[in-house]
Amino acid sequence: MKFNLKVISNIIGILLMINGFLMLTAVPFGLHHNEGSWKGILISALINSAVGFFLYYRTKNNQNKDLKKRDGYLIVISSWIFMSFFGMLPYLLTGQIPNIHDAFFETVSGYTTTGATILNDIEILDHGILYWRSLTQWIGGMGIIVLAVAILPFLGIGGMQLFVAEAPGVSVDKLQPRIKETAIRLWQIYISFTVLLFFILWAEGMNSFEAVNHAMTTFATGGFSTKNASIGYFESPLIQYTIILFMFISATNFTLTYFAIKLNFKKVFNNEEFRIYTSFILVLTSIVFMTLYLIDSSYAEETFRSALFSVVSILTTTGFTTVDFTGWTEFITILFFILMFFGASAGSTSGGIKLVRHVILLKNSYIELKKQLHQSGVFPLRFNNNKVPQSVVTNILAFMMLYVVIFSIGSIVMTILGVDFMTAIGSVAATLGNVGPGIGDVGPTGNFSTIPNAGKYFLSLLMLIGRLELLTFLLILTPVFWKL
Repeated sequence: MKFNLKVISNIIGILLMINGFLMLTAVPFGLHHNEGSWKGILISALINSAVGFFLYYRTKNNQNKDLKKRDGYLIVISSWIFMSFFGMLPYLLTGQIPNIHDAFFETVSGYTTTGATILNDIEILDHGILYWRSLTQWIGGMGIIVLAVAILPFLGIGGMQLFVAEAPGVSVDKLQPRIKETAIRLWQIYISFTVLLFFILWAEGMNSFEAVNHAMTTFATGGFSTKNASIGYFESPLIQYTIILFMFISATNFTLTYFAIKLNFKKVFNNEEFRIYTSFILVLTSIVFMTLYLIDSSYAEETFRSALFSVVSILTTTGFTTVDFTGWTEFITILFFILMFFGASAGSTSGGIKLVRHVILLKNSYIELKKQLHQSGVFPLRFNNNKVPQSVVTNILAFMMLYVVIFSIGSIVMTILGVDFMTAIGSVAATLGNVGPGIGDVGPTGNFSTIPNAGKYFLSLLMLIGRLELLTFLLILTPVFWKL
């Protein structure tokens, strides 16, 4: 079975044109602040649009628009790679990030909503570049492919294969019967909450530029900030609690968000994953707060806010910081490191393994223990009162095994490249889980600038693998995928 290369080129062309159009929205910021970088951004946008139009125009008359599942996987992966290469042009052509390895790392970190950065001084960047940096996370938050799925049906190309390959988590519930309507609903929710957060942050004291950037990177669970101190720069408790709330919402399954908008709260609170997600945050925050409170009880509210913010930020893989959690205690540092392997809800903008996988795996382990006592018993595994097929359990077991293997190999590779042990495991956990800050030199007060260039490319690969849920990316490395 051959690949439908014309359809693949056609879709990549559309995505690059969209990328170019969105890149143009950064130009006014440079013009408004009299910064010369607007020229480099404009040229970058034109290059994206020109290459995209060329790919689209050459294949627009293709009669065979049948898109197989294998084509969908290849489109997803190639699209992220193409977007990353062309998305780094503004950094290079403006000279704001002058070398390719740093620009590529920052771009991949943006599109994958990881939030890891190589920048030592974020605040010296021009406004147009800061905006583009945040916009890459906003684009990647919902997924480049879901954006295209909303318009591809109008072009006579079905999008279900793309949505299945791109959608994060174990499964994605369709909000509407047709995939086009699903994608449109998702983007309506995504845009509406981003706009709402912008106005709230603006009203709470951020200027309009800070508000628009943090609105995009918060609801994308991305974590890029316009300030070196991240959200810690804004000392307003109101702003910090607002960011906490919207990180929580953005890492909730979008299907549940849709039900909440429709005032169907019963479906939200009856959802097992949502209850576990909420309880997990409350328990972890309590543990961190009590640990810190026993050390110093002078600032109870501030301590609670810092604990809650850090737990939500890491669990949702947003990566914003208000304090350096690695400077609290060794116990909390280990706790947060473990937390990097969880992630939040499936069907959200969050990265990581996702809580649902952990829950199903734990339930399956408990059932296996019960079978040891009652070998003739039948114990179906249920989640949300639905029986979980054995094929799903097998898929999760394979996923978890691969995740551990990739993390282990990745940590070894980083140590071979000369990175110390703590930074090696911290950088791999942070990038593979799309978290952002790790431990060691890449902790909340550090960055990835000291990582060797080879390590930056390797970690960029891990970010892509993590964002595409491992199996989607690893599938193309198997001989059977390329077998005609």
